[in-house]
Amino acid sequence: MNEQQLILLLKNSDKEALKNLYLENRNSFIGFARKFNVSENDILDAYQDAIIALTEKAHRGEIDNLKCSVKTYLFGIGKYMLFEKARKNKKRIVDFPREKEAYNFQEITSNFFDEEPNKFELLLQKGFASLGKKCKEVLRLFYYRGFTIDEISEKLNYKDKNVVKSQKSRCIKQLKEKIKKD
Repeated sequence: MNEQQLILLLKNSDKEALKNLYLENRNSFIGFARKFNVSENDILDAYQDAIIALTEKAHRGEIDNLKCSVKTYLFGIGKYMLFEKARKNKKRIVDFPREKEAYNFQEITSNFFDEEPNKFELLLQKGFASLGKKCKEVLRLFYYRGFTIDEISEKLNYKDKNVVKSQKSRCIKQLKEKIKKD
C-alpha cells in the first residue's frame, strides 16, 4: 500500500489501516522517543495522542498533500507531544526549545507540507542510496526503525552486538565520506 492509499483509508476511518499503522510504527516510535529521556508511560501516551491527531488530520483532509512519509509526519507530531509533556512536567529534554512556552501544533505540522529537502538532506539521500545492502539495513534498522544494537544483532543473525557496533560505525564512516565527496 502506498502513502496516498494509506491517507485515503485513514480519511475514510478504515479500522484495519489504522491498526496496521499503529502496530507497524509503535516499536520504532518507542525506540526513537527513548533518546529524549522521558518515561515509558509518557512515550506511549505521546504515541497514542499522535495517532489520534494524525487520524483527525486525515479526516479533515489536512494530510492529503504530505511531502514526507506518513511515518515521518506521525513521528514529528509525537516528538512535539513529548516536548509538550516535558514542558508541563517542567522537565528538560534534548532539543527542547526553551524560548517557547506553548506549541502551535497546526503551525508545526503545516511545515511538513511545504518543506523541501535541504542540500545536506539531498546529499545524505544520495550517499545512503550508494551504500551496500548490509550497511543500508543496519542503518535503517537503527535510525529509522529505532532498533537497539541487541535487536539488530538478533534480527540479522550477527554473532554478538560488537559486530553490529563495528558494522554500524563503518557504515556511518562510509556515509560521511560519500557526503564529503559530494
